[in-house]
Amino acid sequence: MSTGVMKALRFASFGAPSVLRIEEIAIPEPAAGEVLIRVKAAAINPSDYKNVAGHFKNTTLPRTPGKDFAGIVVKGKHGEGEEVWGSPPKLGVARDGSHAEYVVVPAATVSLRPSSLSMAQAAAIGLPFVTAWASVVDAAQIQPGETVLIVGAAGAVGQAATQIAAWKQARVIGADIISVPMPGTESVINTATEDLRERIMQLTAGRGVDVVLDAVGGPMFEPALRSLRYAGRQVAIASAGDPRVSFNLIDFYHNRSRLLGVDSNGLTPRQVGEITDQLRLGFEVRALTPPPIEIVPFERAVDAYSRVAAGEAKAKQVLSFD
Repeated sequence: MSTGVMKALRFASFGAPSVLRIEEIAIPEPAAGEVLIRVKAAAINPSDYKNVAGHFKNTTLPRTPGKDFAGIVVKGKHGEGEEVWGSPPKLGVARDGSHAEYVVVPAATVSLRPSSLSMAQAAAIGLPFVTAWASVVDAAQIQPGETVLIVGAAGAVGQAATQIAAWKQARVIGADIISVPMPGTESVINTATEDLRERIMQLTAGRGVDVVLDAVGGPMFEPALRSLRYAGRQVAIASAGDPRVSFNLIDFYHNRSRLLGVDSNGLTPRQVGEITDQLRLGFEVRALTPPPIEIVPFERAVDAYSRVAAGEAKAKQVLSFD
């Protein structure tokens, strides 16, 4: 690679992962309040391939995808040579993302790499853990001793939220369409074979849960809402299938339930930086652990995208730039 030029994964039209190409483009320059990062590792999230497929209305082309990364500060308002990680809002959508040898991001979004994690592990925790923290801690304000129901507990955000809630000394009940042991949960409800509200009432002596994190939405929205205790709160972050849901409004207000929406892409750079700093502590004291990862050489990025898009990846795909 010649001076001033880097390799980047690019797409000029929306479509399957096959529209992606590794190209040589100029290394970007950081503006005021930004930092240039030499990317050492970058995760592929489901939202990344959905971005390439055209699911996000704000994506401009051509574009480099990628949201999560770990790397070394090269230039800008941060200590040069510092090892950092981040998951900046709108990265890979409104500005070029992390699936390149270098990336420019707002300085406020980066945090020192947790000393307990490798570069590849740090690259894998961004979006799921930031979203989970924004939901369980910032929005729901979970308290020690409270009971939280996580719908979609087997997913990346659900697993992260389970760890965070347990770290905050909450009791966690997981719910998903599969029955598998889920570390950090006290009980697991199979929503394909069990009635969610009925099981919640059995598990809480008829009281209901203090908090619901609904990472599924769609047909699970109302059963989750009906599982709340009096004056409980539900956080919605997704909706499978039809985005429209229905529920009994009279029951809702008689129960004094609260409904909260969280959009991780709507967080400000400063909010993301504050969350990643708090998460770093959790990883360093080993209250939080990264997901299983598979390290993929950057040259095989398109293949890794294809596996993620097809649901064939058994571990988090992390691109390596070493």
